[in-house]
Amino acid sequence: MASEDNADDLLTNWAPEMPTVQEINKSMQNFAIPDYTVFVLMLLVSAFVGIYFGFIKKISGEDEYLVGGRNMKTFPISSSLIASFISGISLLGIPTEVYVYGTTYLFISFGLIITGFIMSKIFLPVFHDLRITSTYEYLERRFDKKIRLLGSFLFSISMIVYLPIVIYVPALAFNQVTGINVHIITPFVCIVCIFYTCMGGLRAVVWADFIQALVMFGSMLLIAIKGTLDIGGLSVVLRRNRDSERLEFPAFDWSPMTRHTVWSLVIGGFVHWLQCLAISQNTIQLYLALPTLHLARRALWYFIIGVSLIMGTCGYAGMLIYAWYYKCDPLTTKLAGTKDQLLPLLVMNVLGDYPGLPGLFVAGVFSAALSSLSTGLNSMAAVVLEDFIKPFRKTGFTPRVADIFMKLTVIIVGAICVALAFVVEKTGLHVLQLSVSLNSITNGPSLGIFTMGVLLPWVNAKGALIGGLAGCGFMGWISLTAQTAIASGKMKFDEKPVTTEGCMYSFPQVENLLLFIPSETILNEEDGNSFPELWALYRISYLWYTVIGTLVTLSIGLIVSIISSEDIDKLDPMLLAPFIRKFLRSNKNLQQIQIARTDLKVDKQVEIEDDKIVAMSST
Repeated sequence: MASEDNADDLLTNWAPEMPTVQEINKSMQNFAIPDYTVFVLMLLVSAFVGIYFGFIKKISGEDEYLVGGRNMKTFPISSSLIASFISGISLLGIPTEVYVYGTTYLFISFGLIITGFIMSKIFLPVFHDLRITSTYEYLERRFDKKIRLLGSFLFSISMIVYLPIVIYVPALAFNQVTGINVHIITPFVCIVCIFYTCMGGLRAVVWADFIQALVMFGSMLLIAIKGTLDIGGLSVVLRRNRDSERLEFPAFDWSPMTRHTVWSLVIGGFVHWLQCLAISQNTIQLYLALPTLHLARRALWYFIIGVSLIMGTCGYAGMLIYAWYYKCDPLTTKLAGTKDQLLPLLVMNVLGDYPGLPGLFVAGVFSAALSSLSTGLNSMAAVVLEDFIKPFRKTGFTPRVADIFMKLTVIIVGAICVALAFVVEKTGLHVLQLSVSLNSITNGPSLGIFTMGVLLPWVNAKGALIGGLAGCGFMGWISLTAQTAIASGKMKFDEKPVTTEGCMYSFPQVENLLLFIPSETILNEEDGNSFPELWALYRISYLWYTVIGTLVTLSIGLIVSIISSEDIDKLDPMLLAPFIRKFLRSNKNLQQIQIARTDLKVDKQVEIEDDKIVAMSST
């Protein structure tokens, strides 16, 4: 084990004659043939999974392509959920978050645990019992076709915003360790992902995710263990982070404008997790691939445990980055081109002398991205076919036409996301906060609509529609204004202290650098004045965005529904959460409805008149 002094020498003494930062960066880009071999091998294995399910064990039919025939196993589904949720945004974004702002963000995991209980008791039973393919089919059964289209549209927009960020992030890592332009590597890797998603459907997505999850978690563990040993042990990492005030608990601050507090992390995190897990097509589609509700609940808790472990590992990686660079901040010196290249920089310091290991890390980051991208593309195929096409056709597709249509959807959406990835490059924002903030524009209203449907039987279609549109418009205004202010420098957040006093290489000096500017204002360099302080609403923590969008949607929806009240006696109890069903007059028929659905083993829309089942027709 290296001593602490030796670790400092490893970090700083690259050459005795004060090399430039450009020379240091170039010398670290020593991605060798074994690294490229490991990286390409990961891509080939993923592609083979698509070939296997697309040509060898050929899948057929919409149900098989979109939900794996509803008879898949728990463990691969759990692994797929973990891999699809932990994208490159998390692998690179969480370490960056800890390095720049401290460990408070990691307490968002407590919100995840609360989400597990709420989802398993309220949302998951409803969707699993209905045996639907698209989550948004529920909205048509509960409200009407317009609400279904609104929900599907909001999901599609969120995917178009989210997936380009997912694609761009691993390209940053690849650029840091190889020097290869992100514009070259991004299309190349995405073509592989689009291929196996297009050919193999959900089964290919799940099994590729399973393999990628192992690579992803293994690479992060390797960095954490090797980096800790090289620097002198866990005590060194903890002490340096404690001394810089990075190792801290979130404040019990009631102000919603404080970036991270106990309340924003637990409550805001809970609502954020709930939207991601309980109503998103990405995740529900995987739960629906399991044959029983019991197995779906088990997969949910496997997912929670796995995600918590990976988030903890990523958070520790952020602490490790600071422990290595605590005397010479690579962001100030531009040794790391962007904040999200900090972890790849550490990897090259820790693993650069071991052929193949940097390639394993890059493969892990791309695995996280590919799993998220493939799940998103498969979900988009389901939504486009089930929600945007089928409801407007009087006759169904033949199996061959449906198969071609779904594959074309994957190809077209994938190409759009690759193109938009280059737009993300121009934002210059930290990807973790950027993805949460932008997705909250649609996430909050979507969660509000589904919550009204599952928990509030007196809310009608008009209330859901107006509430959803109002929530989307309001959050679009708040989120986009705030992100514009951050990008332009009008709003800043207090960052943890860094120094360059221990640097042993030369780097460009930045004069008149504005650091630690209070009250989230910035000086105007021309006249010495500050911009007017932004309205308080724009300065609310990004973790409250989804909460606000949900509450606005619920409030408007309730008010409109009260004004235009409708009779709820004919509402199918199966569309409501289990504990709400007992309050309906038609509850005495619930057991009969459940038995009928179970016997028929197909989705049926039940019509109730005078407390009796009068019709049961396919939907």
